[in-house]
Amino acid sequence: MSATRRAVLARTGALGAGIAFTGAFSELFAGTAAARGHGGYGPLVPDPGGLLDLPRGFSYKVLSREGDQLRSGEGPVPSNHDGMAALAGRRGRVHLVRNHENRHNARIGVPAVEGLTYDPMGKGGCTALELDGRGNVLGERVAIAGTAVNCAGGPTPWNTWLTCEETEDRAGTNGYTKDHGFIFEVDGADPHRTGAVPLTAMGRFQHEAIAVDPRSGIVYETEDAFERPFGLFYRFLPDRPLGGTGSLRAGGALEAMRVPGVPDLSGIQEIGASFDRVEWVPVPDSQAKQTPIRLQDFGPKGITHAQKLEGCYWGGTSVYFVSSFARSSEGSAGDHFGQVWKYEPHRRRLTLVIVFGPDTDVQLPGESPDNICLAPSGGLMVCEDGNGAQHVYGLTKRGEVYPAARNAQNIGTPEEPEWGEFAGVTFSPDGNTMYVNCYSPGTTFAVTGPWC
Repeated sequence: MSATRRAVLARTGALGAGIAFTGAFSELFAGTAAARGHGGYGPLVPDPGGLLDLPRGFSYKVLSREGDQLRSGEGPVPSNHDGMAALAGRRGRVHLVRNHENRHNARIGVPAVEGLTYDPMGKGGCTALELDGRGNVLGERVAIAGTAVNCAGGPTPWNTWLTCEETEDRAGTNGYTKDHGFIFEVDGADPHRTGAVPLTAMGRFQHEAIAVDPRSGIVYETEDAFERPFGLFYRFLPDRPLGGTGSLRAGGALEAMRVPGVPDLSGIQEIGASFDRVEWVPVPDSQAKQTPIRLQDFGPKGITHAQKLEGCYWGGTSVYFVSSFARSSEGSAGDHFGQVWKYEPHRRRLTLVIVFGPDTDVQLPGESPDNICLAPSGGLMVCEDGNGAQHVYGLTKRGEVYPAARNAQNIGTPEEPEWGEFAGVTFSPDGNTMYVNCYSPGTTFAVTGPWC
């Protein structure tokens, strides 16, 4: 089944040419409620406040903005708001754990806090907001500091957040005193319980996102490498699966996915293409002491790469992961504006379920999918990280694409406008509120309305 943005947006009042989304969209929503049966919530209404355009009937609240003071008094709210999760707390409270993708030269780094700082020279990390049952901010504090380039991650079945460093910088590079490129576990309710301990067995590479199989405890990991050969898709087999907070520190084995005969996923363009003999190959050196993992020797059969491996989530009995785009001019085997892949562990089967492209109007939603999450309506919410206007857009089971939000904060000029990407889309445990970040200027929104 396929749908174009033009067909969908014409029904919602936002006319224009658009991207084609092709594939079996029902695949994306296995194990969820029935997706919405129409093309969204209507046209986006320009925000008089110039922050966030939403459909009629929806409203937003700004929970936090970079540069404001953290309520804990630990310093200013850091820059570069990225991946995020909404974790259930006691008495209806929500713990919102938010990444800050700060490099060594970030404008506002995460303040160093005793007991929560990995590398005093790292400016990345996470902050945590505590919200009451009505969505009011009760507190905001540092959850982990001294890390670097905290991009995305994912929640665990035991109600913590795994934050991922998207870098391979070593000690001595960019002023760092420790090696980076790890995953860290963060307890949003009590950050000192998890501290700032790298989960080294999960690998040292340019991490993007993770998804945990709630039945086996296996953690799937994406790698967003910036140069060819591109990133790999991994799985981590913990020695203590589903053991709760701290169990991932017990170690385990890291493996990389090999699809026989497929050195580069971007070379596959046929919707529904399926591979039933997926192999998992032990990583020779998970700490990349001498050589980045994607460059290591995986034997004569090689290993399978893909450009821009980003979003990752668990749905039904499968893990889904996103390749945001691929460009042959940059070394990929093929060109696309986004793919969604499905891996079924019980069948060892990998299937291409969605292809995005080609792009014809960057002012409309749909280019370069990044962070993704399941919505209470049963559909999928996707953060756009491309050119032109930036949206949170929804996908329904019928293949319809609709705009759910548009960033109205122009960080360019009136003559040459520019808008920062969205990141970290997630829903409250009760499904009544969508939380999402504007990357720059760092802004965290709570959006309420008729989501179901």
